[in-house]
Amino acid sequence: MCGVPTEDDVRRIALSLPETTEKSWHGTPGFRVKDTLFLRLRSEAEGGLVVWVGDLGEKQALIASNPDAYFTTSHYDGHPSVLINLEAIDEQELWEMIVESWRLRAPARVRAQHEHEIPDSPSGR
Repeated sequence: MCGVPTEDDVRRIALSLPETTEKSWHGTPGFRVKDTLFLRLRSEAEGGLVVWVGDLGEKQALIASNPDAYFTTSHYDGHPSVLINLEAIDEQELWEMIVESWRLRAPARVRAQHEHEIPDSPSGR
């Protein structure tokens, strides 16, 4: 991947994670580990994608650290998720955010069974 990540890059990263499937969520692509949503691409009009974060403190810290890349809307107030602007994030950071969302939402058994299979970076290093 070079340049700005695309929806295809998001899909490739998400589907590379163990026991992940793609299933529509409110008319947009959603990605689930087992049957638990961990990532959703928003419509073109809305822009970006939704990932889970550890808690509201982490959400606020991400937004404060890079408001061009991370944001929220009133719909997500009080929810441990953050929106990501694909035009303002690089491949490594996107990878880390998607993988962390997968880890937060995957059942403990699935995490334990597959943790060793997830590389530290999209290039597998």
